[in-house]
Amino acid sequence: MINVTADNKDNVVIAFVEGRVDSTNAAEFEEKLVAVDTGEKLVIDIQNLEYISSAGLRAILKFRKKHADLEIVNANTEVYEIFDMTGFTDMMTVKKAYRIVSVEGCEVIGKGANGEVYRIDPDTVVKVYLNDDSLDAIEHERDVARKALVLGIPTAISYDVVKVGEHYASMFEMINAKSFAKLLVADPDGVDGYAKMYVDLLKLIHSTDVPKGQLPDQREVALRWIADCKDALPKLVFDKLQKMIEEVPYSDKMIHGDYHVKNVMLQNDEVILIDMDTLAVGHPILEFGSIYNAYLGFSALDHSATKSFMGIDYEVGSKLWRRTLEYYYETTDEAELDYRENQAKIVGLIRLLRRTMRRNGDPAFIEYCKTELCKLAETVDTLL
Repeated sequence: MINVTADNKDNVVIAFVEGRVDSTNAAEFEEKLVAVDTGEKLVIDIQNLEYISSAGLRAILKFRKKHADLEIVNANTEVYEIFDMTGFTDMMTVKKAYRIVSVEGCEVIGKGANGEVYRIDPDTVVKVYLNDDSLDAIEHERDVARKALVLGIPTAISYDVVKVGEHYASMFEMINAKSFAKLLVADPDGVDGYAKMYVDLLKLIHSTDVPKGQLPDQREVALRWIADCKDALPKLVFDKLQKMIEEVPYSDKMIHGDYHVKNVMLQNDEVILIDMDTLAVGHPILEFGSIYNAYLGFSALDHSATKSFMGIDYEVGSKLWRRTLEYYYETTDEAELDYRENQAKIVGLIRLLRRTMRRNGDPAFIEYCKTELCKLAETVDTLL
């Protein structure tokens, strides 16, 4: 049995299909669609469609000849797979139906500019994307996470896409996982031990070869950052900073792009990486700019920002940053560590300056970034 009802709003017809479509009723299905197809645009809602055969698919193709922008929406998993396997998802817009998940009363275990992460139960977390057009971002993150896993990076793979209220979200299995931020809150004196594990994973990431074209080139991103700062900096300073970034060579090694203690987890004695949407390739200095920002850059004028954003005290973040440099570069020479920090600071402050200006942010912070970059340009000649 097949049933078709419809709503027509502003010449957009939404046809609601219920039941099964097979060879015995495909002609009836087509006739009922013809009867309701009275608008300029046709959307077929198949939330209550249990099954569709090849005969039903051929009927839909006839309507696509009339409506080039035909959309199929709210397909359940089984029906979506039929559309996918037959190539319909390449020919037209076919959207899945997403189950609804509630995060009311759930623990917030992570929060960033683009989303929030909640623990649903002891085994499951959900990352809620706050942007309305987040489906592409979700699919991108799932894709690069799979690539990273294949290349040997321990990470969590999203096993489902759901909706939380009006927002899309990714579900992850995270059994007994705790972020390094939570571990450091519970044991702030354990910085040295956590820093070693933190750096071991970072070195694994930075030693991983990525096939060309699979991930964005972070050097190109950094060049856009400095280009957007051109009018904010003295010409000589801008020219020197731009030249330093231009001299950073292309690298096919992986970088995370947002490596900090809320994105590094300990699960059953294994250190794993989450939030893979910023994954790229590039020179390690481009990674260290973002790491510097996480612990020192964002909180340069307000040390409480480290606590607000990272969940750890500024002093703990500062110590972790310094230990990260020591263990990564395998030196305790203070002069060398200061120089490494200044290199990272240049990359980090260029990004922060651009970000703050684009968001019409705090003028005092913009001035701070400009002043510091001018000072750094006098003492640092290369990022290599």
